[in-house]
Amino acid sequence: MRESAAVLPRDKGAAPLDFVIAVMAFLAALALGASLIADRATESWSHGLAAKLTVQVVPPDNGDARRILEAETNAAVDLLKATPGIAHAAPLSDAEINALVAPWVGENGLTSDIPLPRLIDASITPGEVVNVADLVARLKMAAPHATLDDHSRWISRLSAIADTVRYSAYGILLLIAVATAAAVSFATRAGLDAHHEMVALLHQMGARAGFIARTVEWHYFTSALVAALPGTMCAVLLFLAAGGLERFGVDAVPFLPPLTLAWMEMPWLLAVPAATALIAWATARISVLSVVRAIY
Repeated sequence: MRESAAVLPRDKGAAPLDFVIAVMAFLAALALGASLIADRATESWSHGLAAKLTVQVVPPDNGDARRILEAETNAAVDLLKATPGIAHAAPLSDAEINALVAPWVGENGLTSDIPLPRLIDASITPGEVVNVADLVARLKMAAPHATLDDHSRWISRLSAIADTVRYSAYGILLLIAVATAAAVSFATRAGLDAHHEMVALLHQMGARAGFIARTVEWHYFTSALVAALPGTMCAVLLFLAAGGLERFGVDAVPFLPPLTLAWMEMPWLLAVPAATALIAWATARISVLSVVRAIY
């Protein structure tokens, strides 16, 4: 392979192509990392919410709101605890409720004059199935101002968002692969034109199209691999930096997954330079074969 690759010299203008491949690899690694984050977020959200139920008791418009709110909250908790399949049910404390609404109203945005809805957190016993429709009907009788949320709507929406991110990342990867192949094809054809006399000499000496292709494809394979590695490493460093922002006082965005990759997910990014090298190898081979066979 080395002897074949040395037949045609490396072009002086190869540096711009190496830079383009490095940038493409960086973008591809970011897109692949985004798809991995979306997959992990979907799995985390599904596991975190699938076995949870939330009951909200809204203050009534008339009467003694606080007394009614407290009575219906206790009734809802007793009903949940008596329901088969419910492992745990407990109302959230005032501090926990205030912490939930603080991102919207601020730490000092709440006053004691405004009665907030009471929230009850319930968890389903693993492996058990709860008849949600029946539970909603019985809950309405015990606590008329209570509503139950099994989080199925939120799980569906979050999964749809994660699917959009994942498929968008796949589309970006496809576009990057096509752009990389186009750049390598253009460079290969330009290189053959620059070394037309040497290619013609090889052909006159009896070299077949496959031999001429091998003199080029290995060069582009190794060049693409070497160029893609720094781009991929830059993406890895970016993900690591995103995971360490909290150390510098940058708070995470609420309700969004951490924009970093786990250590076990990092090896997946090594697929980027490998795929880039294979794309360059295949593109160079196809380009050389088509050009040489068309000429001779």
